[in-house]
Amino acid sequence: MADLIDCWIPAAVSAKPASPLRLTELLAAWQGGQNGAFGQAFALVYEELKRIASQRLRQSGSDLTLSPTALLHEAYLRVAESDVVFKNRAHFFAGMSLYIRSALVDHARARTAAKRGGLDMLVSLSEAQMGEEAMVTELLALDQSLQALAALDPRCAEVMHLLCFAGLDREEIADVLTVSLATVDRDLRFGKAWIREELAGGR
Repeated sequence: MADLIDCWIPAAVSAKPASPLRLTELLAAWQGGQNGAFGQAFALVYEELKRIASQRLRQSGSDLTLSPTALLHEAYLRVAESDVVFKNRAHFFAGMSLYIRSALVDHARARTAAKRGGLDMLVSLSEAQMGEEAMVTELLALDQSLQALAALDPRCAEVMHLLCFAGLDREEIADVLTVSLATVDRDLRFGKAWIREELAGGR
């Protein structure tokens, strides 16, 4: 599990992203109270967000009871019901990824609780199911590690979240957090090392 952090660092997406300027305009309109602006912004980047949701589901081992579409729509509803403010594309993806993470972790916790059955349950699981259960456990372990890191260094934990769950690059992370690239790089080095040790049981 010590190498789990590497598995959650997303590969570069080859598909062309939606126009950052158009998204920023729609977000500004939404913040200004324009009806339907958030829905348009969501639709503009829907495929990009769906790829993020799909990646997170594959990495977490979640079963087919939660589809990428369902996960993304749950995150959408959580955003729509909140008072969150997004100023640009990077902020939007950072915020949406936080709600995707929250929905995914809630689902994993509920799924784990529902499947607690002691030894009888374990011996009845197939090899594939055992592998899936391990991935769900790893997702929860990563989430707990990020929470523990947040108690120690909130900004570093946010950098790691933006990398692992939002799929933002170094420049976008620096923009969201309004810090320098050098600061992001330092936080990434420390965060990766800290989480690896945490997952390995070194703390």
